[in-house]
Parts: sequence; structure tokens; C-alpha cells
Amino acid sequence: MLLVCRFVVARAAAPAFLTRAARALELLTAADGCLGGELGRSVDEPDQWVLVVRFASVHAYRRALSPFEVREHVVPLLSEAETTTASTYETLLDAKEGATQTHTSLLA
Repeated sequence: MLLVCRFVVARAAAPAFLTRAARALELLTAADGCLGGELGRSVDEPDQWVLVVRFASVHAYRRALSPFEVREHVVPLLSEAETTTASTYETLLDAKEGATQTHTSLLA
């Protein structure tokens, strides 16, 4: 499962946002079932940011959001994400070293 959150962050607010996002990634990636995460910034529009975190399952994602410290630090950050597009996605294909693996849809 993928969590994909897009943010618009003014240049002056970027250092504080980066600190908050780092803490969010630390907390989320420490959870059982979290496969890793990344924060990126657009090279063309530097006020555009994206946070992507991979989880083994929907259950792992929901469990990762449960601890108090996550609700205290991560949930407020996620609430600032753009809401014009979806933020949670199921993984249907992944690829490593030139080979793809297909995953069964949760929706099927």
C-alpha cells in the first residue's frame, strides 16, 4: 500500500517543514509493516513537495497511525496535505532489478 501526500510549502517555511517531515518519516518507518518512505521536492516548482510511504498492507498502514506519538506528530502534518487527489493507493506492480511482480488487487 502506498501513502502519497502532496504539499505546497512556501520557501521560507521549507526548513521547518523538512524537520516535521523527517520526524514523520522516522515514526512511520519504525512501525511494523512499513517498507520505507521518502520526501521529495519538485525541481521545477520548489514549493511542491511529496511524501511517499510504503506499507505491506492496509492493516499495517492503519496500525502505523495508531500510536499516540504518531497521532501527535504525523497526523497534523498529513492534515496539511493537498486534498484534491487521493492519498492512499494499493500496490499492483512493483519492480526491482529489471523484474516486475504483480500483486492481487484489494478491490477485486
